[in-house]
Amino acid sequence: MIRGISLALACAVASLGLAGCAGSSHVGGAQGLSLTTREALPTPSLQDLGASDRPYRVGPFDRLTDDVFGSEALSKQEIQVDASGRMSFPLIGTVEVAGKTPGEIEETMEKLLAQGRFVRHPQVTVNLKEIVSQTVTIGGEVREPGVYPVLGRMTLMRGIARAKGVTEFSKKSEVLVFRTVGGQDYAAIYDIGAIQRGVYGDPEIFANDVVMVGDSQARRLFRDFMQTTPLLAPLILLFRN
Repeated sequence: MIRGISLALACAVASLGLAGCAGSSHVGGAQGLSLTTREALPTPSLQDLGASDRPYRVGPFDRLTDDVFGSEALSKQEIQVDASGRMSFPLIGTVEVAGKTPGEIEETMEKLLAQGRFVRHPQVTVNLKEIVSQTVTIGGEVREPGVYPVLGRMTLMRGIARAKGVTEFSKKSEVLVFRTVGGQDYAAIYDIGAIQRGVYGDPEIFANDVVMVGDSQARRLFRDFMQTTPLLAPLILLFRN
C-alpha cells in the first residue's frame, strides 16, 4: 500500500514538474504587439497624465452632480457628459468639460453664471457621481476581475488590490500589463512577488491599461491530485511563483 502511494507521489511530482515546464508559456508574438521590459514600457503621452499626483479629469459619459449655492432650482442637477465631452446646464447652455477637473469646471460655470443677471456671486460645486471614461481592466487570476476607475495615481499593486487580490492559482511572476501609446501596442511582464519583497518599485498603471494575472497550471494539478489521492506521509513541494 505504501509502495503504491510512493509510486503515486512520484508520478504526481513528475507530472507537476512537466506542468511547470509547460506552464512557462510563450508570451508575445501577436501582430503589432511589442513585448518590452518593465523599465521600457512607455508612459502614455497625454497632457493630463503629466503630474505624479493627478486629480481626476472628466471624460465622455461621466456623470456629474452640480449645485449652485443659494439656488434650489440650480442645485442637485445630475448631468451626463456627452460623447464629445460637453454638458448642458441651465442659464449657461453647453460647456466644454472634457479634460477638466471638477474644480476647473466649477470655475468655468461660475464665470458663465456671473455673466448673466439671474445669479449674483455664484458659488458652484461639482462632484463626480459615476466614472466611465478613465478605467483599467484587471483580469486573469484575481478574485474579482473587472473594469475599475482610475482615481488619481494608481499602481499595479493598488489595481490588483482593487480586484480583491490574486487567487490561489495565480502565477505572481507572470503579470502582464498591456498598453497602447501613440498607436503602438506594448506589453510588459511584472513579478508582483518581487514587488512585494521590495526588489523593485510598484509601477504606475494608467487609464486604458489591461492587467492580466497569470495562471499556475502546476498549482491546479496539485490541487486535483490532493483531492483524489490519500496521503499517509507529508508531501512538500516547491512551486515556482
